[in-house]
Amino acid sequence: MLTAVVFLPVAAAIIIALAARSPRAVKGVALTAFVADFALAIAVFARYNTGDGGFQQVEQYDWLPGESVVFQYLLGVDGLSATMVLLTGLLGLAAMLVSMNIQHRVREYFVFLLLLQTAVMGVFASLDFILFFIMWELELVPMFFLISIWGTGRKEYSAMKFLVFTFVGSAFMLVSILVLYFSVGTFDMRVLLESDLRNLVAPVTVVFGLFFAAFAIKLPVWPVHTWLPDAHTDAPTAVSVMLAGVLLKMGGYGLIRVNVAMFPEVTQQAALPFAILAVISILFGAMVTLRQTDLKRLIAYSSVSHMGYVLLGVASVGATGGALSSVGLTGAALQMFTHGTITGLLFVMVGVVYDKAHTRHIPDLGGLAARMPYAAVALMVAGLASLGLPGLSGFVAEIMVFLGTFPVYGVLTALAALGVVVSAGYILWTLRGVMFGPAKERWAHIGDATLVEKVAPALLIIAVVAVGVYPALITDALSSGVGEALADRITTVVGGLR
Repeated sequence: MLTAVVFLPVAAAIIIALAARSPRAVKGVALTAFVADFALAIAVFARYNTGDGGFQQVEQYDWLPGESVVFQYLLGVDGLSATMVLLTGLLGLAAMLVSMNIQHRVREYFVFLLLLQTAVMGVFASLDFILFFIMWELELVPMFFLISIWGTGRKEYSAMKFLVFTFVGSAFMLVSILVLYFSVGTFDMRVLLESDLRNLVAPVTVVFGLFFAAFAIKLPVWPVHTWLPDAHTDAPTAVSVMLAGVLLKMGGYGLIRVNVAMFPEVTQQAALPFAILAVISILFGAMVTLRQTDLKRLIAYSSVSHMGYVLLGVASVGATGGALSSVGLTGAALQMFTHGTITGLLFVMVGVVYDKAHTRHIPDLGGLAARMPYAAVALMVAGLASLGLPGLSGFVAEIMVFLGTFPVYGVLTALAALGVVVSAGYILWTLRGVMFGPAKERWAHIGDATLVEKVAPALLIIAVVAVGVYPALITDALSSGVGEALADRITTVVGGLR
């Protein structure tokens, strides 16, 4: 099952590269692969038994056996990774649907998009550190070409900036992985999670810090966030959906899977700096978002702010060492899922508006709701979910982070909550500036989203509303995964939030 969900997209990419000739055939093969991959992702998530916990659906083979070093093909999921696999499947299909109008170098585009899907699925399903690192690096190749070839504006600059930042982080990660191997003698994450890593061949704080640097760049956290607005602004719509919806979550996933689970004592020592850094990211991202007039750049900076809540939830774990820490960490994990669906929906709708109006400049837009009622409703749902309206998924994640963090960092949590207030300001201003206000004559010719363009928003709206109304759909699995990440070091009290 996991091999299928990881490698089905690349198999479709090979078919497209070797056999598909016409653009219609290419899109047909790609669409079939993404639909099937989403179905497999649902199956992986559904098959995860929250009662049993631990890593399930494990597939293990000696990949490169040797006398001293053995590389394993090792896949498996717990509640955290199964949820991320589900998110990747959903957003991969959404990215495919918004790519149906691609006309330039169609075959290459979908080969890269499918390769990107395989790489990200591999990151979340890998339990061997070398396989994890290979998948982490593999993602760089398709993302670089997708931005530099099919992007707009300073696309080559933005693609290279993304590559340099992520590659530097990957180098830090590789050093830490090698230190773990030479200290414990294995790349198996399951063994490492159960090992005492306080006495390594290098200072444990250095290893922890190098891991954190790699994941902080990907998240991203201030001040290593500057690659994100450029990449988002110049990337095609589908790539922005994957970048904000899934790739940023690789950073949060790494923080929970590696930093928190493998180095709990160091996480506890770093909890206060993490909380301060999280609040800076939240408020900085929110304040800078207020100054943006480009729709894509606005969503990009809002992502910096919202990903700060993930780090804040991680900080609550290290600080409390008690029951409430699992609430904060579950909230951080849920924030990754909800932000993926909400921001994915925002970028999908920005793509629809741009395809019709050929501009993303907010002051030039306005009064589009009368011409684009479906797009207006979808954008409103995404915006209200982003600002944390109760009943939608964004509220559940943020309130869990605040509940887990406030008992320890009351002042910092209160400051972080100001980010919600600021986000309400820029979201409502954006909705008013794009969809409402006086109708402009220049947009009299604009039509609403087509039938194909309505499918991806509908899927994402269902996810946003379903998790908002019944969070246990996701939180039961995440709570199980969080319990495994924290092992026996705290008492896990978070169950399904109903």
